[in-house]
Amino acid sequence: MTTQEIANRLVELCRKGEFNTVYQELYSPDCVSIEPKGAQWETANGLEEMAAKGKAWNESMEEFHGSAVGDPIVAGNHFTMTMMMDATFKGVGREKMDELCVYEVKDGKIVKEQFFYSLK
Repeated sequence: MTTQEIANRLVELCRKGEFNTVYQELYSPDCVSIEPKGAQWETANGLEEMAAKGKAWNESMEEFHGSAVGDPIVAGNHFTMTMMMDATFKGVGREKMDELCVYEVKDGKIVKEQFFYSLK
């Protein structure tokens, strides 16, 4: 798949909430995920750590209120998109998060994701 095809498929799957399919279909087993400094899980290496990060994220959520995913913008082997999530978290309360998501593609798979958002 080209970077544009991967970007389009990622957006399609995220809009449907099919995150397990995203990781199985589009990610390299050796991918890296980077969150802002000070985030609960700043770096995850490989699909196993990313799955643990996702599980911890889901367990921290009391109620999911909605989300939105923007259209991708592709530049070479990178692409970006916006993502918004509205959720209530245990011990924190309701938060609306807006973030910029940047991805790197190599050999037809996502090898790196990095998220930019403000920590409260």
